Amino acid sequence: MPQEPMYYGTYLGLDKILDSQHPVSFQNNNQPAHDEMLFIIIHQAYELWFKQILFELDYVLNVFSKEKINDNSEDINLVRHRLHRIIKILELLNQQVSVLDTMTPLDFLAFRNLLTPSSGFQSKQFRLIEAKLGLQLEQRHQSAYYKKNNEGGFTQTDYHTINEAESTKNLQQLINNWLERMPFFDAEFWSNHSTNHFTEHTFWFTYRNIYQDGLTEREATKIIDFDYVLFEQKPDDLSEEQLQYLRSNFSPKALRAALFIMLYRDFPVFQTSYQIVDALIEIDHLLSNWRHKHLIMVRRMIGMRVGTGNTSGAGYLEGALSKHYVYRDLSALSTYLIERSKLPKLPESLIKHLGFV
Repeated sequence: MPQEPMYYGTYLGLDKILDSQHPVSFQNNNQPAHDEMLFIIIHQAYELWFKQILFELDYVLNVFSKEKINDNSEDINLVRHRLHRIIKILELLNQQVSVLDTMTPLDFLAFRNLLTPSSGFQSKQFRLIEAKLGLQLEQRHQSAYYKKNNEGGFTQTDYHTINEAESTKNLQQLINNWLERMPFFDAEFWSNHSTNHFTEHTFWFTYRNIYQDGLTEREATKIIDFDYVLFEQKPDDLSEEQLQYLRSNFSPKALRAALFIMLYRDFPVFQTSYQIVDALIEIDHLLSNWRHKHLIMVRRMIGMRVGTGNTSGAGYLEGALSKHYVYRDLSALSTYLIERSKLPKLPESLIKHLGFV
């Protein structure tokens, strides 16, 4: 029997997709609320894009999970490409909030109570995105919320899936390992360049002096941060709270490699590595923008009322906005940059090797 020719609607599964909007307000003798259709479609579109983000993230995780990573390979270039695709998707999701903003608070109240106890908090895919990027449970705002599997929390199945993702190596950890193994400071490239200073390497000894000399009087204490963040030199005059603020999910060795890439990104061999680091920072910023837009929208819609999933509503979202960063430590490396004209000159042996495999 000849096979039926491929048809647009069949290929895309449009029968299922377009028959997946079932406004509750139109059922069971409820008062129909026109804007519930918009609300459903917006959130379904979010979930479709979340699925694509997870698809791209799984590719990236697979590359960085390999025992040996060839930085000159197609894999790393495709990682850069996949991360930039995620950036474009997140830009789109940020724009999509403006469509939802065409719904007024009174429009939302017309069907809001019918949603209880469901809420966007229960988006399994968004939790998986956060977990795979590297947001740890203990770092989440009001982390006890994430352990709920009763009303307003996750189903047992979703809860198990999220826990499983959080128990496997995430992208932040894999990026840390990738940065640590970069051979910029191997002794073979820096002959006769040893130092007894705590920086342990002539490049960082020189760099630290240039950085300190470039600090203004009001910035003078930043050298203390530099020593602690990049070399674990614990100062005596900082409180535990101050140290906690400076502590990083990345190792000092990984942060030094990332800073080195930022400093010498004009070398062609560093371009892909730099764009990967920069893309991770941008993804973090765009997720923060999305959370901020969500917070503003919720405040506009329900003020300070309790969320439909029994969270504190806008209060919870505000806490998540301030805490749910994964790559803030990479972004903060801008604190330790110096002027390009003052960069230490690299040894010729290292320059020749900058096309390492």
